[in-house]
Amino acid sequence: MKFYDLNVRVRYAETDQMGVVYHGNYVQYFEMGRVEWLRNLGVTYKSMEENGVMLPVVSLTMNYKRPARYDDELTVRTIFKSQQSVKIEFDYEIYNQSNELLTTGSSILVFVDVKTGRPILPPDYIKELLVKV
Repeated sequence: MKFYDLNVRVRYAETDQMGVVYHGNYVQYFEMGRVEWLRNLGVTYKSMEENGVMLPVVSLTMNYKRPARYDDELTVRTIFKSQQSVKIEFDYEIYNQSNELLTTGSSILVFVDVKTGRPILPPDYIKELLVKV
């Protein structure tokens, strides 16, 4: 599964006074997509953390092309880009119900040991799943 599409309807609380999605909410959309991409791969953040692994974001970029508005139905496409050493990279595309590209982004996350806070290689069970992607 190279990519995963998540449908999200824009809630009123996610918009600013102009009825446009506040820019900070795109980070949450990206996270929702990434969490569901992993879940569909067979990995949950909860299970990773229970096994001593965290996955913090260390880099995030976004490019806004068009505004998302209240009550739009968005498709958040999360695309697995690569996994090298301690890092995993994703790209994102957000489309509205008319299939117009609204926003693009990318993120880099690092596998980290819960106890030490230090970067680690991903656990074997995750590496095995990522090889199949």
